Amino acid sequence: MDKVVASAREAIEGLENGMRVAVGGFGLCGIPQVLIEEVHAAGTAELEVVSNNCGVDGWGLGVLLDAGRLRRVIASYVGENKEFARQYLEGELELELTPQGTLAEKLRAAGTGLAAFWTRTGVGTLVAEGGMPWRYDADGSVAVESPAKETREFTMLDETHEYVLEESLPCHFALVRAAKGDRHGNLVFNKSARNFNPVAAMAGRVTVAEVEELVEPGEIDPDEVDLPGVFVQRVLALSPERAADKRIEKRTLTETPQEA
Repeated sequence: MDKVVASAREAIEGLENGMRVAVGGFGLCGIPQVLIEEVHAAGTAELEVVSNNCGVDGWGLGVLLDAGRLRRVIASYVGENKEFARQYLEGELELELTPQGTLAEKLRAAGTGLAAFWTRTGVGTLVAEGGMPWRYDADGSVAVESPAKETREFTMLDETHEYVLEESLPCHFALVRAAKGDRHGNLVFNKSARNFNPVAAMAGRVTVAEVEELVEPGEIDPDEVDLPGVFVQRVLALSPERAADKRIEKRTLTETPQEA
């Protein structure tokens, strides 16, 4: 039951080129930076990443992007990374833009054993009808576009609406970060740093959690557990220095009124 590993390299053992990886975080909040850096150091490439976004230039998943290690990204927002825009528009990277709630449910559904689900989100748009540019050619023409998805009408409470079928997103690996974890893999997330981490963890065949504070089993009140250890296979305890190394995506300052 002791899932603690001795090093970041041991934590990502088995992660191979071409695999699909779910990565927790939102912007730079709650991202598993130590594990991302270890994937970079290991030289793993051609990855398909499922994450809300792709970090920023030089931090978060931007580290792997800058090194050309990503083949495909499934995300809901990618607007903070200039290198991402360049690679996508020049045909070096494939992108499947997905509505944010749908993306979260795709990951959660994978963790609960569901192959697919029906949702109204995206009906009447390119999400359902197909034609979204997934990959461009170097000349700017569309090389790969999204296919049309199955739609169907359902009647609930005397109201009939059209729904689109969305497939779940099981992943070979999942990399997440938690504020606290025990040796059994039970995790506690800190406020908004929870974000996509629980659903990303649920989707992984092998889920690795880097934790800022490692405690012994029984020290976490069961009512405080945000993600049960059944979804986590490996736990990496961070040093105090690595746990404190957090970046702010956008810093906004308010000027102090000058005294008269």
